[in-house]
Amino acid sequence: MNDPRNIMYSTEFSENYPEILKQLKTIYAQKILEVEKRYKFDEFHSPSLRNADFEAKPMVLLLGQYSVGKTSFIEFLLKRQFPGQRVGPEPTTDRFMAVMYDKEDKSIPGNALSVDIEKPFHGLNAFGNGFLTRFEGSLCESDILERITLIDTPGILSGSKQQERSYDFCKVTEWFVQRSDIILLLFDAHKLDISDEFKSAIELLKGNEDKVRIVLNKADACGTQQLMRVYGALMWSLGKVVKTPEVMRVYIGSFWDQPYQNEDFRKFFEAEQRDLLFDLLQLPRNSAVRKINELVKRARLVRTHMYILSHLKAKMPMLIGKESTQKELIKNLLNEYKEIERIKKIPLGDFPDVAMMQQRLSSQMDFSSFPAESERLVSVMERALGIDLPGLMKLIQPPKSPESMSTNPFEAVPWEIKAQDKATFDEIFYSLNPKNGKISGNVARDTLINTGIDLALLRKIWELADFEKDGQLDADEFALALYLTELAKRGAIVPDTLTVSLIPPSKRRYSPALKK
Repeated sequence: MNDPRNIMYSTEFSENYPEILKQLKTIYAQKILEVEKRYKFDEFHSPSLRNADFEAKPMVLLLGQYSVGKTSFIEFLLKRQFPGQRVGPEPTTDRFMAVMYDKEDKSIPGNALSVDIEKPFHGLNAFGNGFLTRFEGSLCESDILERITLIDTPGILSGSKQQERSYDFCKVTEWFVQRSDIILLLFDAHKLDISDEFKSAIELLKGNEDKVRIVLNKADACGTQQLMRVYGALMWSLGKVVKTPEVMRVYIGSFWDQPYQNEDFRKFFEAEQRDLLFDLLQLPRNSAVRKINELVKRARLVRTHMYILSHLKAKMPMLIGKESTQKELIKNLLNEYKEIERIKKIPLGDFPDVAMMQQRLSSQMDFSSFPAESERLVSVMERALGIDLPGLMKLIQPPKSPESMSTNPFEAVPWEIKAQDKATFDEIFYSLNPKNGKISGNVARDTLINTGIDLALLRKIWELADFEKDGQLDADEFALALYLTELAKRGAIVPDTLTVSLIPPSKRRYSPALKK
């Protein structure tokens, strides 16, 4: 019997992401960092990025109430036990644990882990010793850990017990949420209640819903009708807490190495496991995309910050009236934003929050000391934003599917969309700021409507392109949609069903004909 976890360990999934991230780090160090230091970016916004911020593996955060099987789930993924694991029917893990790769099994205390310059946990020092004594690193050798880092969290409590923690659980969780690439919410199929603390934790996911996946664990003891009712009850409970129009992906199964109590669900559970593992398998790619997008956002803010400070310097008088002029500039900062927007032709959305910037500027002694605008640094930033970072995005390869390792003869059929056309479509796709590698229907709609194709035909094209039926399009699906609109504009008939050559290789696992 094939173990669905074996797809995670295939050497065929080695990619060029380490090289891409190396180039990303070089662009930051050689171009953006110089501007940050000259214009005191860290005093107004955030500290300079460290090597660990680029080199850290994608992070998977596990959240759930106690006894939902988080630790057993990690053991299932690793195919082994890991240092420091604790499993039991009652709350057994009152600590955050980072499970990471190392050839030697060992545990590292949180205080040591937070000061390790090679690890991405430096920011946790802000939560003090009360938290760091409840933070631990678990290092062990496992193939999956060469690709991702897993964060095990304390079993979420209920009632007054949650007040007994020696740190602010919600603030620590929020720190991990912001830095995670996927967030797995685990539920016990026999215990679906959501405690106050768990509800507070779920509410922290606002703005990160695209990262969230639901795992309905311990489902093998349910019958068919019971499982349907459990699934319905879960979605009803989540609907009261998660305020998003999109339906979250739910993976159903029993994620441990014990025999199933209900063998009727074996094929279904193995298919769910395979899909979840494939989702995790794409994390290095999605993480590279996310890091490029985040550096683009940071670079745009750095560029705007440079313009703000040099603009304020230029407004200062040479000798008399500096203090009153400075106060007036801070008071009317929004008007100064609009003037910079008009002169530099950059959108207001790139500007920092007015109130925050006014507060930061109030602590500055003399705007005359700000650096003047540098044509060389402006040119450096424009090249980074216009050439270097978009060039890296083009190097991101399309995700491979597990079935690409099979002997399926259809896999030999080349994709009809040529490489140069795909590069053009990708450039449009990434200009729409995808989240976690996808764009929503609302974002894609305007681009597709602008092709001039009839709306009824566009609906047909969307149905053909949205293979996962999740109301979103990834880069391959978006490329197919644009290609079909090009066919329609040339007078060709858009087929009712896609031929093999039209189906992206990464999506051929969704075609019934190719599964036979």
